[in-house]
Amino acid sequence: MDIRTTDSGLIRLLQLSSVSLPVGGYSFSQGLEYAIDCGWLRNQQQVHEWLEMQLLHSVAQVDLPLLRLCMQAAAEQDHAELFRLNDLLLACRESKELRLTDTAMGEALIRLLNSLQVPQPFAHGADAQAVSFVCLFAIAATHWGIKSDLAALGFSWAWLENQVAAATKLVPLGQTQAQILLGELQPVISEAIAAADKTEEQQIGAGLPALAIASALHEQQYSRLFRS
Repeated sequence: MDIRTTDSGLIRLLQLSSVSLPVGGYSFSQGLEYAIDCGWLRNQQQVHEWLEMQLLHSVAQVDLPLLRLCMQAAAEQDHAELFRLNDLLLACRESKELRLTDTAMGEALIRLLNSLQVPQPFAHGADAQAVSFVCLFAIAATHWGIKSDLAALGFSWAWLENQVAAATKLVPLGQTQAQILLGELQPVISEAIAAADKTEEQQIGAGLPALAIASALHEQQYSRLFRS
């Protein structure tokens, strides 16, 4: 994977992918908290397998190919296509909680992009439609001249870092174990991006029943650190 960008594009990508970006990704475990609480995941290796499965069979099959398509639509300023792809993104979320993760982060990113005067076609406010974080990430990346492969890398890294940070608190894992996990899963990110590049729209979709169940049951979990 030969990824090139300008210095300004790289800096913007780092800004967009940073855990310090105020979009609330750190508030969501995406089912991980329930999976750990009920004993499905008990150690570093099991967390590795859980995250690897999601990268290859969810992120690579839904988020990354739709990120690419949204960037193409944004580059062409095809707002109708962006609205259609946004609907497809939200339809692919397998539980109310996974959809909430996407739209809550999307709502925060809309506010941020508006404050940074980044043009985007989605309305904001009490009556506005729900918008996927993935779609808005694509709009921002396109506006800042970030290439598609690099945007996919930044998006995947931000997702993985948030999940490992959640596992660090929940399993719990030590900081060294967390860094080992990040290092071990870096090649999986490249594999996920390569798979997403070959995924056509009619092939988009994920089926991870345990993830959907964990995210749904998390809503009624007795004690929670994360929103979902």
